[in-house]
Amino acid sequence: MEAEHVEILNFIKQYAPFTILPEAELQTISQQIEVGYFQKGDQVLEYNQPISDLHVIRSGAIETYKRNGELFNRLSAGGFFGEAGLLRKGRVRYPVKALEDSLIYYVPGALFNRLYDEYDAFADAVEVEEHQRVNLAVREREQRNDLFIETVETLLSRQPVIIESDASIIEAAQKMTDEQVSSLLICGDNPDDVLGIITDKDLRKRVLAVERAPSDPVRDVMSSNLVYIEHNQRIFEAMLTMLRTNLHHLPVLKKQRLIGVIALSDVVRHESKSSLYVVSSIFKQNTFEELAQLKESVEASFVRLVNEDANSRMIGSAMATIGRSFKQRLLELAEIELGPPPIPYCFLALGSMARDEQSIVTDQDNALVLHDDFNPKEHDAYFKALAKFVSDGLHECGYTYCTGGIMATNNQWRQPLRVWKKYFTDWIDNPSPERLLHSSIFFDLDGVWGEFSFAKQLNELIRVKAKNNKRFLGSMARNALSRTPPLGFFKDFVMEKDGKHRDSINTKRRGTAPVADLIRVHALAVGSTQRNSFARLEDIMEANILPKGRGPDLRDALELISMVRIRHQAIALTEGDTPDNNVAPEQLSDFERKNLKDAFQILSNAQKYLRYRYAGG
Repeated sequence: MEAEHVEILNFIKQYAPFTILPEAELQTISQQIEVGYFQKGDQVLEYNQPISDLHVIRSGAIETYKRNGELFNRLSAGGFFGEAGLLRKGRVRYPVKALEDSLIYYVPGALFNRLYDEYDAFADAVEVEEHQRVNLAVREREQRNDLFIETVETLLSRQPVIIESDASIIEAAQKMTDEQVSSLLICGDNPDDVLGIITDKDLRKRVLAVERAPSDPVRDVMSSNLVYIEHNQRIFEAMLTMLRTNLHHLPVLKKQRLIGVIALSDVVRHESKSSLYVVSSIFKQNTFEELAQLKESVEASFVRLVNEDANSRMIGSAMATIGRSFKQRLLELAEIELGPPPIPYCFLALGSMARDEQSIVTDQDNALVLHDDFNPKEHDAYFKALAKFVSDGLHECGYTYCTGGIMATNNQWRQPLRVWKKYFTDWIDNPSPERLLHSSIFFDLDGVWGEFSFAKQLNELIRVKAKNNKRFLGSMARNALSRTPPLGFFKDFVMEKDGKHRDSINTKRRGTAPVADLIRVHALAVGSTQRNSFARLEDIMEANILPKGRGPDLRDALELISMVRIRHQAIALTEGDTPDNNVAPEQLSDFERKNLKDAFQILSNAQKYLRYRYAGG
């Protein structure tokens, strides 16, 4: 092989889409490549002109444009263009201009088309539009993940077993034995009128343990206020519902018709989820020390979810559920030690835990909402001690103290409901930098213990007051633009310059956090009641306030950035290192780097639209 061909070979083998090709193919390409040169400002390709080669940038920089003259993309060494024209009738789709003096390699179209047809991975990688590449990466992960794809309905093996409410307890027990089921649905005169459910556990606790007469009607020992799940919800959603409600049986609905009941054992048999056992273990521990010993189990659960190709929504929900469980058990233990609370209260989870987007690297953000009968002299000592107990316990369990003081131990965040309502009203009506910062933290809230109606009232206040307040939404939009994606002028990564994370990207501060921030603004504008960013996006897309295609693009960008962050943390745990949010680009594959750049570009475009849409505020 001639020296110039060796130089070409060594260059192209560094960059996608060529990295996935066999050595023999790379040698063939290097021997067929021709070279072109363009000066700064030269028009490389005109719209709709014939095109016969794939263009690869050897040096310099180019810009591609949309037909209306709007900048579409900026590429530097290793980037490629012209594939869209080759794949669509041999005509240029995106005009191209040299931004700098540039050297271009030409890969013959016939060779390109053969590689495209023979190598699926090559074909996938050459899609020019960044949202298509990001979408492809996300879909590939989902297709490998049965737990994400499969729905609750796949767990059903029979019709629901029903008994009338006036049947006796002994008749119910006999029917459960005959039908070999662990639960019965209780109905009224109409079989479709389900009143409640009775389970093996109910028979043990409500009948045998209290020596109740077997002849009593089953309605006297049934559980009412059923928690249902829809047939098309994912199995992991059923799992998380069981964890949150501490229920082992969920009736399944399809078009408002009851089609069966799934049990916890069905979920466990389908997919052994270690997060189930972690949560179960949490509620069996009786001291700080015992709870703290579960930290390794939490980390192992996180790594297992990643290794089993769970997506970020599943992982975030599972980790948030584990975090809630720690809080709930600590609050139980606090009330045992301190005695019953003197007035009702609600303990709030804030931020990523409230959004079900928690990772293994997290601190604690929480607050206390107290009943309006709160009297500081009579009651504050109790709640101050309770807040300290929980905060100290969380710290021992791996949820470090919040450096910004967003904890119930802070007097400012331990207030009666009326004060919280005044806080929120003032933040919305009179936005300032500090109040906007508080809004971005406290407006993602979820009640985890106590009087949940307090949290519900606050969420409703936010939804009603923020929706039509253009000044507040405009201020929140500007605040959401303070953290930008780490892309430079040439779509190169802009990395940290100082400290131990030098030459890395903070995937939370520069990635997932700004995505969550801008989604929150749109969600407030459409009056969404959701907290999870993916669920909020569904409401936003349904409200049709985004340009066509931007919603799915943003969803896939969030998923991809989240998974880069999550996988980085799982690798650190596996290697015995301390996990963090900082990813060094050289640790990523060419494919990951390219997709991550595309995801950040989608975020950048979404921020530009956010600025435009709420400029009037």
